[in-house]
Amino acid sequence: MTTLHESGEDYLEAILMLQIERGSVRSVDIAARLGVTKASVSKAMANLEARGYVEMIKRDVRLTDAGREVAERMLERHEFFCSLLVAAGVEADRAAEEGCHMEHCLSDDSFHKLKSYLSDLSPR
Repeated sequence: MTTLHESGEDYLEAILMLQIERGSVRSVDIAARLGVTKASVSKAMANLEARGYVEMIKRDVRLTDAGREVAERMLERHEFFCSLLVAAGVEADRAAEEGCHMEHCLSDDSFHKLKSYLSDLSPR
């Protein structure tokens, strides 16, 4: 699998969140979640399907194992950075927006080291 851009990771994360909330996911749901057009979703889904991250089954969008792995990694990072920012006093809406940007900029190794470091600092 080739490396995904930030937007591809955002699509996969949105699909995972919608699957958790609703079970099945349609393109219109993804468009509403991400604030993009249905045409943009169609183009992105074609790209993600060609790369093996999603399957289009009739009107449903489903994550493949590879897509789920990326989506779960992005969701973990998103939740981590949002929680960290809120704990630092950032307003929740802003923390969610900025956490979304932060989740994409660290390597897996750096993210896990940062998470471990901060975990070691917290009182038990």
